[in-house]
Amino acid sequence: MDNLKSLIREVPDYPKPGILFYDVTTLLKDREGFHTLVDKLCAHYEGKKVDIVVGIEARGFIFAPALAYRLRAGFVPVRKPKKLPWKTASETYQLEYGTDTLEIHQDAITPGQHVLVCDDLLATGGTAAATTALVRKLGGEVVGAAFAVELNFLHGRSRLPGMDVFSLLKYDK
Repeated sequence: MDNLKSLIREVPDYPKPGILFYDVTTLLKDREGFHTLVDKLCAHYEGKKVDIVVGIEARGFIFAPALAYRLRAGFVPVRKPKKLPWKTASETYQLEYGTDTLEIHQDAITPGQHVLVCDDLLATGGTAAATTALVRKLGGEVVGAAFAVELNFLHGRSRLPGMDVFSLLKYDK
């Protein structure tokens, strides 16, 4: 995994001073790195029942369709408010500096479907927890949450209790 980590650009003081931003776009442009990342994420879920992969705006839209394709599942986007054209269900959640809201089409998931939540990075877990709540609100069964990167020091997986949380690249600080 160190070879994949070496493809991620670390940008200090972005988006504000004191934050170290892990830029996955440099990994995505590397042919072998991107293929390896998708292959390894998919390998964790092969043989498990996955009907839908939900991708969280915005970088989750990069990984989730690739996983959905390989797992022979459908893809559903979870978006910021007022980006989806049909009737939506929404979930508002706490951020360290306020609140945010996510939306999904009301008919995107049918009750009983097995859903994998996917995003590029697991940090504090708020976005993933809100997405999980949305899926469950529509009657979906969350079978796991997949991330390319996890910032262990922010303890995001604690917001996803009892779930199969899988991340490929982990940072301890």
